[in-house]
Amino acid sequence: MEQNTIFDIKTEREFLSHALRIFNFQYNNNSVYQSFCNHLNVEPKKVKTLEQIPFLPIEFFKSKNVVSTNQKAEIIFTSSGTTGSETSKHYVTDLSLYEESYLNAFIHFYGPVADYCIIALLPSYLERTGSSLIYMAQDLITKSKHPNSGFFLNEYDKLYQLLIELQKSKTKILIIGVSFALLEFTEQYQLSLKNTVVMETGGMKGRRKEIVRQELHQLLTNGFGVSEIHSEYGMTELLSQAYSKGNGVFNCPAWMKILVRDTEDPLTYLNTGKSGGINVIDLANINSCSFIATQDLGKIYEDGSFEIIGRFDNSDIRGCNLMVL
Repeated sequence: MEQNTIFDIKTEREFLSHALRIFNFQYNNNSVYQSFCNHLNVEPKKVKTLEQIPFLPIEFFKSKNVVSTNQKAEIIFTSSGTTGSETSKHYVTDLSLYEESYLNAFIHFYGPVADYCIIALLPSYLERTGSSLIYMAQDLITKSKHPNSGFFLNEYDKLYQLLIELQKSKTKILIIGVSFALLEFTEQYQLSLKNTVVMETGGMKGRRKEIVRQELHQLLTNGFGVSEIHSEYGMTELLSQAYSKGNGVFNCPAWMKILVRDTEDPLTYLNTGKSGGINVIDLANINSCSFIATQDLGKIYEDGSFEIIGRFDNSDIRGCNLMVL
């Protein structure tokens, strides 16, 4: 089926049409998803709305090969997991689809990549293989074509000096970093940055005690001297990302949508403003599964934006999710 047309979606009707077509494609071509749907006694011909589509529990990515194609995987993205826990595996058979997804989303929310010097402060991700976030960051760094774009581990003094120089030249900066590394940097250096986006990808990765989002963002706004802290919502099992430009409220690109399910009855959906389990529709996941029931808790607002407020108690904290409130 045509894949790239999802990036041309403009209306709710177009989204529904693509989602139903992808649902039927994945039901017919993904044995794991088909078995799950059959277990729920779902008849594909009767599925006419988003709410009628079954959402595959995200845990299946830990124990099953969730694919909707016979093509060989070009790359296998893996989650970080916790010590001794089983990691998720996302078999990606078309890397160009992932690249088009994150690039289109970035341009939609932030403008041309070439406008920025991109600095990635992602030590915990660099220390392992198979990170989809590292793949995305590396490609954005390359596409920025700025001579100072790149990854930093714990070279905080070098980073501080670079930021000072970039400020003098009025360069637009994007700093994307894992929470503990951003905090460590601001504990050593205080700045007052202009033309700068500071984006956290969530999680202390076991390096520090988890803190609530409001406290984290306050510490980071004070340390970097910016008015808002941006956030990215993504995970190994998704090929798309949502972004927050402040206050922890995320917006999705046009080919991604959030539904909120009842925590007691996963087949029932909640109205806007009510807290429940987060279900994600990611139409870029054409070759795996586009309909995923995550272990995140959150709520959705009238305009389709959403907020993450925590995780289910029996879930391990992992991926690019925000910390529990």
